Parts: sequence; structure tokens; C-alpha cells
Amino acid sequence: MSRRPARTLLVAVVTGAALLGSAAPALAVPPPPPNPTDGQIGAAQAEQAAAAAEVGRIAGLVASAEAELERVGVLAEAAGTAYLMAEEALLEAQAVAERTAAELAAAAEAVAASEVRIATFSRDSYMKGSQLSTTAALLDSAGPGELIQRAAMLDYVADNQLDLLAELEVAKVAQANADSAARAARDEMAAAEEAAEAAKQAADAQLAAQQSAYEQIAVQKQEYEAQLQAAQIHLLQLQGARDAYQQWVVQKQQEEAAAAAAVLRAQQEAAARAAAAAGGGGSSGGSSAGGAGGNYYAPTHGRVSSCYGARWGVTHYGVDIAAPIGTPIYAATSGVVKRAGAASGFGQAVYILGDDGYVTVYGHVNRYFVSTGERVSAGEQIAEVGNRGQSTGPHLHFEVHSGGQLYSRQMNPVPWLNARGVFIGGCGG
Repeated sequence: MSRRPARTLLVAVVTGAALLGSAAPALAVPPPPPNPTDGQIGAAQAEQAAAAAEVGRIAGLVASAEAELERVGVLAEAAGTAYLMAEEALLEAQAVAERTAAELAAAAEAVAASEVRIATFSRDSYMKGSQLSTTAALLDSAGPGELIQRAAMLDYVADNQLDLLAELEVAKVAQANADSAARAARDEMAAAEEAAEAAKQAADAQLAAQQSAYEQIAVQKQEYEAQLQAAQIHLLQLQGARDAYQQWVVQKQQEEAAAAAAVLRAQQEAAARAAAAAGGGGSSGGSSAGGAGGNYYAPTHGRVSSCYGARWGVTHYGVDIAAPIGTPIYAATSGVVKRAGAASGFGQAVYILGDDGYVTVYGHVNRYFVSTGERVSAGEQIAEVGNRGQSTGPHLHFEVHSGGQLYSRQMNPVPWLNARGVFIGGCGG
């Protein structure tokens, strides 16, 4: 039998003993701290209670300001959405007006052409005599084409000579009325857009004012919290000084126990290394990671902070998911980016027309990583959570629109996600 393993083990034991001797130096015990009086501790407690009461009062003001800020934020967001819808309606009315104007021009040309043909025929009849017969008019034709035209004109004038121009004028007037109505609708939509823009500006101004008020109260809250923290520190110092000696003893005992445990671990590790060197050994390990995929994905991960529905007299058209700035935002489904960038109310937003015909909207983003016309896949990161636009805190505002509409036909996104196997929690389903 070889003597090498026994020699290695002996070396390990000696090494452990050396570590024990070097890891447990003599402790230098400091003098005990002073012991404060009951009066000093009582005064510090009263100071802390007064500061805590003030912090509680200002915290109530902050909560009220936060609620009001959220309310005006929702109103401003709704005003922005109303403006986009009015803008969309104006574009549609403009298109209708342009179509009716084109139709009116075509009708006017047709009327003018008919009048010219009748005037020509009448002039020829007058110049050739009132007794010009149908046969003579036909025989006077320059060729087969003109013969056919004159025959058709003679028959048409014989049947409709008295009513033709009147009917043409009636058609012209009807077309003009349609054009006037289309233009009036366009002007009405333009007025609605102006009103929506004014409402949006007023809501934005109200939000800015409330944001400023909230920030002022938040600064006061920070000041009172600093005072409370100072009072708490003072009280802790006095209370801690009273029993500092006992705490010091306990701490030193823990330090000594920790040092002894460290030495024991070092001895055990040295013995294990010695045993491994004598007999050999090994171990292996690994890790695995996995993921899930599908046709639909959660747009981001966070806490649902606001649901779809009526709030303060307006409609909140999406679901808000609170998350830190920079949290990844993913495409909920595969599709084509229809818009990416600045968006009224949202600061910045991404609009995706999905392969299933639904439009998903991602608002208040901090940064976006896609461009208009780009195709994206479900689960692909397209942006990151931000706090831009009418926002009271970092979150993703997620909407779903049916019928391929970018700014209208909003629907509750939570049941829509649930029906597709995606559950974000909150808001029921």
C-alpha cells in the first residue's frame, strides 16, 4: 500500500490548523457607548411622531394629485384619439367631395356636348329652310358615319325636341346639388376636426398644469420624508446607544462563530482536495433553457394598471401595463407595420396590421425598433416601454382595432388576448 495518501491528508490537517491560528486574532473590545436618558428618547420619539404625521398628510395630497393626474391623463388621451378619428373622417369626406366634383365636371361636359349637337342641327335646319325634310337632311350627309349620326339625331329630336334640354338641365342641377352636399359635409368634418384639435390642446394644457402641481407636491413630500428620516435616525441612535453594548457582544460572538466556521470549511475543503488527489473523482452538471412560441404573444410583461372601458365620462380604449422604462415590447401577432413614430396623445406609438385583419397599437413607447412597411413576427421585439405623451408613469398602452382600422373600431384587448391563449392578468376576461 502506498504511503502518499496518508502524507497528503496529514498536510491538509496541518494546513487547517495553521488557518485556524491565523483566522482568529484577539478581539479589541471598544468601550461601551453612552446611555441616553429617558427624556432624550421621549423627545426624539415625539419629534419622529410629528414628522410622521406631516408625511402622512402630504402623502394624502400626493395620492389625490396622482388620481387627478391619472384622470386628466385619460381625458387627454381620449381627446387625442377623438382628434385622430375626426382627422380620418375629414379625409374620407374630402375624398367624397373630390369624387362628386369629378362627376359634376363629367355631367357638365355631357350637357355641353348635347347642347352643341342640338344647336348645330338647328342651325343647319334654319339655313336650309324650315321645309327641310328628313329625307333631304339624310341625303345631304357627307358619308355613312354622318348619315347614321343625322338619322339618330332626327329620331331623337322628333321624340324629345321639347323635353331634351330641360331634362339635361335637371340632371345638371341634381349633380350640382350632390356636389354641394359633399362639399358641405367636408366643411362640417373640417369644423369637427378644428373642434377636436381645440379640445385636445385644452386637455394637453390641463394635463401639463396637473403634472406641474403633482411635481410640486411630490417635492414637498420628499422634503418631509427627509425630515422624518432624520428624526428616525436620531431616535435609532439614542435607542441603539442604550443597548449598544449587548449588541456589540452579540455581534462579536457572531463574528467569532463565523471565523471558526470559515476555518472549519477551509479544513474540510483541504481534506476533500487531499482525498480527491488520492482517489480521483469528478462531477458534471448542466443547465437547460426553453421557451414557448405561437401565433400570439403577450405585448409586454408587467402589472395591469388600467383596464378598457368608460372612465370619467370618456372611454379608455386600451389596457395599460405598468413596467419600468426599457422593458421589451413584443408584437402580439405577425403582420405589417402601418405606422411607427410620433403619435398624438401617445408621444410615440407603433401600429401593426396583423395577418388576421386586426390592428394592434402600442403607445407611450420610449424607443421603437421597426419602420413603416416592415413585416414583423409574433413575439418579435418592436419597442420598449416608455413614459412619453399623456402618461402618468412608465407603461404600455395596448389597443386592438377590428376591420383593419388604425384609429377606430377599438375593442377590449383582454378578452381578445385570452381567446388566443395569452393571459396578462387583471381586468377580468
